[in-house]
Amino acid sequence: MRKVSIIGAGHVGATTAHILALKEIADVILVDIIDGLPQGKALDMLEGRSLEGSDSNIVGTNSYDAIVDSEITIVTAGIARKPGMSRLDLLQRNAQIITSVIESVVQNAPDTIILMVSNPVDVMTYLAYKRSGFESHRVFGQAGVLDSSRFKGFVASELGISAKDVQAMVLGGHGDSMVPLPRYASVSGIPLHELLPDTTIERLVERTRKAGGEIISLMKTSSAYYSPAAAVVQMTEAILKDKKRIVPASAYLNGEYGLEDIYVGVPVILGAKGVETILELKLNDLELKALKDSAAIYRDALNKLGLRK
Repeated sequence: MRKVSIIGAGHVGATTAHILALKEIADVILVDIIDGLPQGKALDMLEGRSLEGSDSNIVGTNSYDAIVDSEITIVTAGIARKPGMSRLDLLQRNAQIITSVIESVVQNAPDTIILMVSNPVDVMTYLAYKRSGFESHRVFGQAGVLDSSRFKGFVASELGISAKDVQAMVLGGHGDSMVPLPRYASVSGIPLHELLPDTTIERLVERTRKAGGEIISLMKTSSAYYSPAAAVVQMTEAILKDKKRIVPASAYLNGEYGLEDIYVGVPVILGAKGVETILELKLNDLELKALKDSAAIYRDALNKLGLRK
């Protein structure tokens, strides 16, 4: 089996571990600083393997020594949003946590690919890139896959159809400034604008932007984790199986879309090397402005952390 490590045994990390093992995508190392938490969750999952028909191994540990030779390291560590908090409210605390995590990852798995999930993900991915010293194609963030899945799900529910038949792309930062692209959305090849009126599409776009907050307001003590974990698994599988999937990811831009030295959600080709290609869509003026406005929010956050001059 291939080896994947997950840093953070909270809801997102543990659910990701479970799905990876359930689908036999990889053996999983689950790391957390809380004594007994990763060990207990890993043991619980192991005890269900015979029922689920999986032979993937899951190890829970408090030591980074176990992540040696991991092909992918998924970082979910950090504090989660609570009602009334924005993703940027997590900035300072999670920056401290991620700095420590990345130092340990680099020390123990210098050849790994880093997939960031911790919020605010576009900022934390840039921080991981800077602190790791890795090539940018080996450090990227998950957000657009989740946001696109949410948009697809809302469209499918509105039309009363299978979500499998919906294609959609959401760019920009993982927050209220994200940039859903209805012009690129379709259902089995049929442009979305031929199936839904503009007012309905705009309502679904706005719900997509606020989807994470909607879940938090309902759950009160937790943010989303089933759908984020599913998004992480899709990206992980694309890398391990070199699928060359075209997905939106928080990737390092160096001139693409007129943006430089910033991580923000854009379409990429995801394969064995990580982000193998960044695709530049022909955005109209409004879409490009929205993408640049989204990036500007995260540039300001990076300035607050002293990561950019």
